[in-house]
Amino acid sequence: MSATGARHISRWTGAWTWALGLLGLVAWQQAYAQLLAIAHWLTTSALRLKAGTRLASAVEFFLYEAPKVLMLLVLVVFGVGVLRTFFTPERTRQILAGKRESTGNVLAAALGIVTPFCSCSAVPLFIGFLKSGVPLGVTFSFLIAAPMVNEVALVLLYGLFGVQVAMIYVSSGLTVAVCAGWVIGRLKMERHVESWVYEVEVGDAPEEHPSWADRLTAGRRAVPEIVGKVWMYVIAGIAVGAGIHGYVPTGLMARYLGAHEWWSVPVAVLIGVPMYSNAAGIVPIVQALLGKGAALGSALAFMMSVIALSLPEIVILRRVLRPRLIGVFVGVVAVGVTAVGYLFNAILPATGGR
Repeated sequence: MSATGARHISRWTGAWTWALGLLGLVAWQQAYAQLLAIAHWLTTSALRLKAGTRLASAVEFFLYEAPKVLMLLVLVVFGVGVLRTFFTPERTRQILAGKRESTGNVLAAALGIVTPFCSCSAVPLFIGFLKSGVPLGVTFSFLIAAPMVNEVALVLLYGLFGVQVAMIYVSSGLTVAVCAGWVIGRLKMERHVESWVYEVEVGDAPEEHPSWADRLTAGRRAVPEIVGKVWMYVIAGIAVGAGIHGYVPTGLMARYLGAHEWWSVPVAVLIGVPMYSNAAGIVPIVQALLGKGAALGSALAFMMSVIALSLPEIVILRRVLRPRLIGVFVGVVAVGVTAVGYLFNAILPATGGR
């Protein structure tokens, strides 16, 4: 086949791919719009549960939220999978290296949202950043923002509460990451990094320039890779949330996590710090708590402390950080999350979602 013929086939293939993608998006939107009606029909007609009862309320909550959240996850994870092809770990190191701390903290926190990161990659990323000349405080801004502000939490919050709460989550998470990294940088605690970290040789990965076909393929692969890992947590979290939604008395959560109690935010953080969960499992529970009268700031502080200060990440980071620096890291982030909780309790005392 001639080169001209190959180009024509490539153009037609690309056009059909985009056309099928648009048709799929329209079908997705139509199905998404009918979820509430389908959940109500399944609850009252198919299962014949009496509307208004606690059981019916819990079942309808689950049947509506579970497919809604999973559909949103598939769509957003695909888009983030494409976006991440522009920000590989090596590219991120190059962007952050040599930046001034104040600028670097903001840039690192922003990059933390879109770059691949999990507790398992904490050690190699930490080493690579420091060896590339990235200041310690800037490195911490990245390490805090990456797990705290992630696409799973963002899509869940958007789907469950709407754009206002989702934007509050992003802005407060970035603020905590930037401020915590800046504070750690000002404390000059480089001597509390294990000495062997600075002796490791970190090679440069070859620069890659993927085509758009490669980027779309990366997006498609991200869906089973990420959604496949978290869907069970989504279902479990929504199931717990459904139980809270149907059976927990409204006044209970308002009493213990309400804005009128000064101690509600510190208690929420103290409960969240030792827990281990991910955004997929914790956000549906937060939704149910808010629906029962918990204040937004208290619930947000609880969620952020669970996600940002997970025990596995702290244990892994112990391989590269000495105990004093780990203590400062946990303390500074906990204080920042607490401040966020108080702030949003004052601004938006309670919300039941959309």
